[in-house]
Amino acid sequence: MGSIGIGVVGAGYMGKAHSVAMNSVGAVFDTPLKPVCEMLCATTEEGAAIKARAFGFNRSTADWRTLVDDPAVEAIVIASPQSTHKEIALAAIAKGKPVMCEKPMGANLSEAIAMTEAAEAAGVVNMIGFNYVRTPATQYARKLIAEGEIGEVTWFRGEHTEDFLADPEAPANWRTRGRATGTMGDLSSHMINCAMALLGPIATISADIETVHNSRPSEQDAATAEEVTNDDHAHCLCRFESGVMGHLYFSRISTGRKMGYAYEISGTRGAIRFDQEDQNALWLYRMEGPEAERGFRKVLTGPAHPDYEPFCLGPGHGTGYQDQLIIEAKDFLNAIHAGQARWPTFRDGMEVSRVIDAMWQSHDSRQWVDIGK
Repeated sequence: MGSIGIGVVGAGYMGKAHSVAMNSVGAVFDTPLKPVCEMLCATTEEGAAIKARAFGFNRSTADWRTLVDDPAVEAIVIASPQSTHKEIALAAIAKGKPVMCEKPMGANLSEAIAMTEAAEAAGVVNMIGFNYVRTPATQYARKLIAEGEIGEVTWFRGEHTEDFLADPEAPANWRTRGRATGTMGDLSSHMINCAMALLGPIATISADIETVHNSRPSEQDAATAEEVTNDDHAHCLCRFESGVMGHLYFSRISTGRKMGYAYEISGTRGAIRFDQEDQNALWLYRMEGPEAERGFRKVLTGPAHPDYEPFCLGPGHGTGYQDQLIIEAKDFLNAIHAGQARWPTFRDGMEVSRVIDAMWQSHDSRQWVDIGK
């Protein structure tokens, strides 16, 4: 049983989630590598020290280069703003250190390509942080589809909808400034990843992207309006390489939706429905038995489903958001132990970025766009 020193860049929402996961994963999954929370990086030395004590790290720094260069830091989790991802990842890869990077990979497709090519050329273990696809229910849905349990898939609909900016009087903030932090840069990547995990690559797309609330009250002065420089919601029609028809929708202004990561899949012998707001249930329809008795059946996750039993032996008791990060940490550590990148890799993240780029092209040109390779 070995140990590995972990460095986390970022001490905000996701930095904390990854830190908690690294502190918990060895006990939950009894991983062959036991993570040691070695160093945490935040924006100031004082803040980093406070967060390091709170999150269980041995040391702290305000300079990510110090973290990457430290010999005791053997693997790196990037949980800082996406504009910083490329530079940090390339520095870590150059040191031969495994990297798990939060989604989306970079500020644009070219950055995602650069990160992917560098990691693959160096043979460095890499992973992209799509945590929602790791719920036991969605892992089970993926298994059902792969094994043909609902027959040949004929249609897919997916959404990632939230309402944190549904109120037009909510003040402007970092989320309303710059394309990279709009709905397309923030929320879309999760559901695009999910769609491709369940149904395979997307071949072509027709998208419409909109800013509904073009200005918001300034954070500094509510009486002053500030221009919103990114998008509020977007949707698209798509065709998967398999020929399946699909529809995707993303929104940060979907009133009433708190975590609307949801999908519906129709097949020739059955169908599946899932909603992250009820993440421990999968709705399954099987085209079998008397017509009068057919209908969707609610399947509660339990020890029979992927990655559930290490958390709880009771069916229906459920897992939560933080548990998705613990599963992700387990996969990352196992990948490092095996010396081989594990899905979803940087290349998978790059393909998500490629779809997002094609959506913007489609919106700008007002026509269908083939997704290049």
